[in-house]
Amino acid sequence: MLTVEETNYLCRVGPGTPMGNLMRRYWTPVLLSKELPEPDGAPLRSRILGEDLVAYRDTNGVVGLIDNFCPHRRASMFFGRNEECGLRCVYHGWKFDAQGNCVDMPSEPAESNFKDKVKITAYPVKEAGGLIWAYMGPAEFEPPMYGFEYLSLNPNQVSVSKLRYESNYVQVIEGDLDTVHASLLHSRLSDLENSATATTLGGKYQFPDRAPKFHVEDTEAGILIGARRAAEADSYYWRISRWLFPYFTMIPREPHGITQGGMMVPIDDENCWFIHVRWNHLAPLEENQRFENNFDHNIIPDGTWLAKANRRNDYLIDREDQKNNTYTGIAFVRAQDSAMTDGMGTIADRSKEHLATTDMGIIRMRRRLIKAARELEEGIEPSAASNPDSFAVRSGGCVLPRDVYFTDDAEVWDDIHVK
Repeated sequence: MLTVEETNYLCRVGPGTPMGNLMRRYWTPVLLSKELPEPDGAPLRSRILGEDLVAYRDTNGVVGLIDNFCPHRRASMFFGRNEECGLRCVYHGWKFDAQGNCVDMPSEPAESNFKDKVKITAYPVKEAGGLIWAYMGPAEFEPPMYGFEYLSLNPNQVSVSKLRYESNYVQVIEGDLDTVHASLLHSRLSDLENSATATTLGGKYQFPDRAPKFHVEDTEAGILIGARRAAEADSYYWRISRWLFPYFTMIPREPHGITQGGMMVPIDDENCWFIHVRWNHLAPLEENQRFENNFDHNIIPDGTWLAKANRRNDYLIDREDQKNNTYTGIAFVRAQDSAMTDGMGTIADRSKEHLATTDMGIIRMRRRLIKAARELEEGIEPSAASNPDSFAVRSGGCVLPRDVYFTDDAEVWDDIHVK
């Protein structure tokens, strides 16, 4: 349980807020690269951490991410002309490059040097892993890029997609850390009956034991979670997940299988992006693996990035299907999650919670985030931001003898760390 004051501290991310300041010490994924497909193409609005921005790809293919508002008379740069390595405000022609420099000011006399005195807010940008990343913090604290494995893989080994949640980013992180719900919320009514013949460890062991024992370990970059279930008489099944500063998750996976991660990037205090990344560090993804859990085919094609099943249509719940086939009657897995997460309200009232033993990961994540933000207020910079190798990790899954703890097994340890 958190007080209302603690919840606000955790959830408010706008400029100048403690949590917003912490977020801005890390590189932020702001767009999919495919959203800016060509040089000199149309600019794109992007709202991130409560800031209204405009992104564009210039003549040389360089991405600029600048303030939405022209520093002249505050006209929107979204309507600008993307031409000759700069975005030109159509109100009076002031043109800005990707670094925020004013490179042309046709409305001023030729002899004027006023353009040399004017800049627009512009953030450093990098592209990696099919994503456009920005650093929105103080220049003197700009960190190296994360050591996430998928950032250095061949593009055919990685798939990225996104959708928008209509709730605060913390609620969505909590949903991903709450791996116990997978055997309930995402289940079919026949899963328990079929578990004996299941071909995956999750299918075999999750449903007979829906009350796992959670073990949480602190790491420099976040937390490592092992959820232990009964397997055979002499073994346990471990589902291994992660949370990494400030809003990254990795859900459990089969041993040596495909890894999936989430990025719950705050749009503002009441909305967030869920950017989904799926990768295979051993081989290219097959077409069905790219399609599976990719959000593109479940999004309304109107630029809102909302799922077709959303709160406006009660997530397309089918009560007959709920009665006869599935636990929820909601078809799309992320819509099942959204119904729970967005249904709490845009910012949940955590003062009314009754947390249980399976909420250990959620509790630890909240404490780590709040502690890091408070330390930053005291002048202590987040160590993980400057240590990219601490993000070179994976999630996992395994069956181990009952006397072996999941982090003590050498094969498991090697599997959940990138060499």
